[in-house]
This record gives sequence, C-alpha cells and structure tokens, in this order.
Amino acid sequence: MLKALWNKFWSAFEERWFDRRIEIAKGDFLPPKMPRRNLVLVRDGGEHWSVGFTCPCGCRRTIELLLVPEANPHWKLLVGPRGRPTLTPSVWLRDGCRSHFWVRNGKIIWCD
Repeated sequence: MLKALWNKFWSAFEERWFDRRIEIAKGDFLPPKMPRRNLVLVRDGGEHWSVGFTCPCGCRRTIELLLVPEANPHWKLLVGPRGRPTLTPSVWLRDGCRSHFWVRNGKIIWCD
C-alpha cells in the first residue's frame, strides 16, 4: 500500500514539474523498450510515420498513433522550440484503461 501511495504522489509530482519531450527512432517501428515519460517519434527518410508513448494513467500500455495523413484515424504532431510535443486530436482509448486526454506542450490534460 505504501508503494502505491508513493507511486501516485510521484506521478503527480512528475506531471506538475516535468514536461514530456520527443525522442527520435529511425526506422519503421517503435523501440521494444519505451521511455517512461517521453514520446518516441518514428521517422524514416525524413517522413514522420508514428508517435508512441507509454499511457500516462500508469497502466504501462504502449500507445502508437499514426501521423501519416492517408491513415484513418491519424494525428498531427507539433513540436515546440524546447522539444515539447502537442498532439491533435485528443487520445481516447476505447478499451483497457479507457483513458481520454490531450497532449499539449509536453503536458497531459485529462478529459472529464
């Protein structure tokens, strides 16, 4: 129980004080071991294919979102000058933890 309480406290602390950043993976796939907080941009030959990250709810699920305009659905990724990502539209997981959130300027904004 103490570990769960500590994890909840630490997650709230990280959310408040540490922004998510972009890491680059070259090739066609996400790396087998995903970073805990940062988003991984998969690009090949200068083309952005997808972005992946670990679900911010703590369930440890890997989320991969396609950035290719021909895909349906697809997302747009904007990276600010300090490497802070913004994704549009929101991310809504229809199964599993059922999280629904926005990624805005490196922060997670939860939907009600």
